[in-house]
Amino acid sequence: MTTINEVQDEIIEEFSMFDDWMDRYALLIELGNSLEKLDDKSKIEDNLIVGCQSRVWLQAEYIDDKIIFKAESDAVIVKGIIALLIKVLSNRTPDEIVDADLYFIEKIGLKENLSPTRSNGLVSMIKQMRFYAMAYKAKALGE
Repeated sequence: MTTINEVQDEIIEEFSMFDDWMDRYALLIELGNSLEKLDDKSKIEDNLIVGCQSRVWLQAEYIDDKIIFKAESDAVIVKGIIALLIKVLSNRTPDEIVDADLYFIEKIGLKENLSPTRSNGLVSMIKQMRFYAMAYKAKALGE
């Protein structure tokens, strides 16, 4: 199994092939379109991420000590962003998720090329994923 940092390095390499941000946006949209669709029963208020301008539904399942994330958004760029986060953080232990240094965001230039509202949304998505990780960790410790 590849580490979180190995996956981040793959993403950085993939994005470094494009100098132009329009090409990088196209890659983001492509990644978003490759996301598995959430079923309608998962698109509920409880799964909506607070702090995102677009609607983003994030679902987490705890299977075999790992958290599996699924998500969907009604905005194509945002869908790409959550697809990247899922690629890096899904199928990891709660500790790995909480401790992850998500340096790829800075390295691929995502932060400076997003509008302020999308940047806030990105922060909210990461917070929500880490929140799930802490909640599942606490639950596991309590069992």
